[in-house]
Amino acid sequence: MKRREFITLLSGAAAVWPLAARAQQPRKVWRLGVLQPGAPPEPLLETIKDGLRDLGYMEGRDIVFEVRWAEGKHDRLAGLAAELVGLKVDVIYAFTTSPALAARGATTTTPIVFSGVGDPVGTGLVASLAHPGGNATGLSVLATELAGKRLEMLREIIPTVSRVAMLWNHTNPSMVLRANETQDAAAKLGVTVQSIGVHDLIDFEGAFTAVTDGHAAALLILADPFTMANRKRVVEFAAQRGLPAIYEIRQFVDAGGLISYGPSVPAMQRRVAGYLDKIFKGAKPSDLPVEQPTKFELVINIKTSRALGLEVPPSLLARADDVIE
Repeated sequence: MKRREFITLLSGAAAVWPLAARAQQPRKVWRLGVLQPGAPPEPLLETIKDGLRDLGYMEGRDIVFEVRWAEGKHDRLAGLAAELVGLKVDVIYAFTTSPALAARGATTTTPIVFSGVGDPVGTGLVASLAHPGGNATGLSVLATELAGKRLEMLREIIPTVSRVAMLWNHTNPSMVLRANETQDAAAKLGVTVQSIGVHDLIDFEGAFTAVTDGHAAALLILADPFTMANRKRVVEFAAQRGLPAIYEIRQFVDAGGLISYGPSVPAMQRRVAGYLDKIFKGAKPSDLPVEQPTKFELVINIKTSRALGLEVPPSLLARADDVIE
């Protein structure tokens, strides 16, 4: 073989070797740790999986999920978060404030994406919404104007309402801001808010007695994992007492509640996939601003309004995103 031909052959082989080597490299499989406050099944987790599939991630091929459930026992969250860190997951996804805080307490290096957090700045998860700093970012449900709008909607249904009982989990740090905003909005509207805290199953009997004794004309329920898990109990109490109630998310209305107004939780959950995709591709949580809700939904249960003997104003029905007959 002539010298020139040998060099040409050698050069061609050298060009092929890197391509072959690259072709043999295994596909990166991302490990996503998931920290949930409740118990399976969790439809919102499936929404995130749908969003990841839309971005090209196939479960088992591109991504595996390490899911840990606290089953309503918040004292388990710290241990579960530490377990995920020990598994060396690439990212931790935490739903709502307590799991996010547990994850943040377990690691300052593993990226954390959260959603359903009421006050990420006030609870110390991030330095600011625009510049989170640290290793956590995600989506907040904080929307300061919503408290006043909910009370105004109650006024549309019951123009004479002057006293509203607010049920909320007073041990959840992210709920404090929402409760304070509700009190501020009520004062401007001339409405008295009776604040009633619940954080354990045994609290409900006393809470319901307080509502009755306080002669509230309506209920306002702040949604967090605890009140969500007990939504059937709350909705049944409102029905038994003939009390109109407004909620923050539609799951209460699906369970028989009267009306809800708040962020579209499924829409926010699909946005989680976008955060995960960016971090998988090298973005740092500290550089990804925390998103606030942009889509809100008004849901009204007409069957419940009829049972309560209430006529929902046509103007309110016209603004509804969904009307349950």
